Amino acid sequence: MRWQGQSLDADDGALPGLSRADFVRTVRTPEFDGITFHEVLCKSALNEVPENSKLPFRWTVNPIRGCSHACRYCFARPTHEYLELDAGADFDSQLVVKTNVAAVLRRELRRKSWRREPVALGTNTDPYQRAEGRYRLMPGIIRALAASGTPFSVLTKGTLLRRDLPLLASAAGEVPVRLAVSLSMLDPELHRGLEPGTPAPKARLELIAALADAGFAVHVMVAPVIPYLTDGSEQLDALFAALAGAGAESATAVPMHLRGSTKGWFLGWLAEHHPALLRRYRQLYGRGAQVSPEYASWLRARVDPLRERHGLVRDSAVSAPAPRPEPGPAPQLALFG
Repeated sequence: MRWQGQSLDADDGALPGLSRADFVRTVRTPEFDGITFHEVLCKSALNEVPENSKLPFRWTVNPIRGCSHACRYCFARPTHEYLELDAGADFDSQLVVKTNVAAVLRRELRRKSWRREPVALGTNTDPYQRAEGRYRLMPGIIRALAASGTPFSVLTKGTLLRRDLPLLASAAGEVPVRLAVSLSMLDPELHRGLEPGTPAPKARLELIAALADAGFAVHVMVAPVIPYLTDGSEQLDALFAALAGAGAESATAVPMHLRGSTKGWFLGWLAEHHPALLRRYRQLYGRGAQVSPEYASWLRARVDPLRERHGLVRDSAVSAPAPRPEPGPAPQLALFG
């Protein structure tokens, strides 16, 4: 694996990747059966997001590379190929851990050039995956950001975040802190097949409730919406109702995109479990990573009224939209098979 020669210019897929790092050791432990940890010492913790990325933040921190959540659709899977690991099973089980990330971050935040721009965590792999229970990297990261006066956000599927809730509440007294939870389905069977390493939907709803009770305005990423599997009207209505009931303030729905080798990994699962959908998926995605514009528009038309119905629109002052027909089944254009 190529541990040496990694720089801030190295491509980590959707976001700038792991900086130059010194390999320390490889660890396997009984409590993490099937998982291998590759501990490294990073030279840099802050990653600058390219201006053309169209993301609402300029800086990220990614303490762990790879993710035991093992989500079949994870867009970050191709980032493992840079280390000569595969984007499938290796991404789920070969985790690169930046053990000194908090110390390096503190040093970077002390630079006179640092302008205290918002920093996002959880944009590539989940900072509260199970490995965080072993390495406890997030408390140091949170303290460093708060002490430097740097606003930050956290997006996670990991209920381990509850461990740090008092620390996050304290940080929120010093800097703006935004917390978001990713939850895109309630169906237990689909959850086991698509997100086998993540906490159950019920546990994530309880996490949302705990964050709301602690005074945070919780945003939920209903992401990704899986075409023909999680985009049904009743499914989405039940999900948004559950989110509102748990105390979420707002929600955003994003259709699944299949970039690079993630596409083959996901379609392999689809062929095994839902082979009748393969033809429709090939037409829906074509040779690209994104759903067709027609599907994206159709999904917005379905989701927007549900967000408003359940009070999950971020801006409470948004005016009511012009009346429009209730969206029915997914469009049956030729493009959708």
